Amino acid sequence: MIKRFLNDETGLELSEYAVAAALVALACVLAFRTLGGNIALKINELAETIIGG
Repeated sequence: MIKRFLNDETGLELSEYAVAAALVALACVLAFRTLGGNIALKINELAETIIGG
């Protein structure tokens, strides 16, 4: 009975999807934060070039 319980994987599907979704969301947040920082840097560089600073 214990061996059968340990081999039972029916309840893992939902938790696996939740972990995968959390990892994808975290990766998206990190990517957008990095991208946003890089865009802000380029805009500031462009503004300084136009202003002549």
